[in-house]
Amino acid sequence: MVKERNLHTTQLDEEAFETLFRSYFTFMCSFAHKFIPDMDVAKDIVHEVFTGLWEKRMEIDTSKPVKSYLFTAVNNKCLNYIRDHKKFDNAQEMGEVFANRYADEQNTLIEGEMKHTIQKTLDSLPEKCREVFELSRYEGLTYNEIAERLGISVKTVENQMGKALKIFRESLKEYLTLLLLMLLNGMN
Repeated sequence: MVKERNLHTTQLDEEAFETLFRSYFTFMCSFAHKFIPDMDVAKDIVHEVFTGLWEKRMEIDTSKPVKSYLFTAVNNKCLNYIRDHKKFDNAQEMGEVFANRYADEQNTLIEGEMKHTIQKTLDSLPEKCREVFELSRYEGLTYNEIAERLGISVKTVENQMGKALKIFRESLKEYLTLLLLMLLNGMN
């Protein structure tokens, strides 16, 4: 696929961009086509995303996976296109249309990227913060039980959980639309 070293420079140069375009254009068109039945429109959307990426190449943080940026940008442009060109009777109908556009392979890829981001975020938490989060979310302990186990106050547990959740919200914000779509799909 794409050589990661070409993508993780201080800015996206012409050679790296061309490699990125050749590697992902067709795949991104297929992804957009899951949302947009008209392949020409799907290609136009992907072209817009790549054009925007090129125009903003000096501002883009290439230390983050460019593939995630592409998925998010194409996803958002498709949702905007659907919003602007379709009328829905209710949220359920809208959810069905969006959910039906996702193929299993894209869901698996996105889910894998989300899991990686979650683990990376968890690993980046300060030690006490991570410990409190894991006891709460993975072991299901209450704040009182965590405080007792760690020998700290309940207020400290609350503060550490608040800090952890804030960090997670920030690191996962690009997946918000995708999570909503998955939730809507699960409601059917």
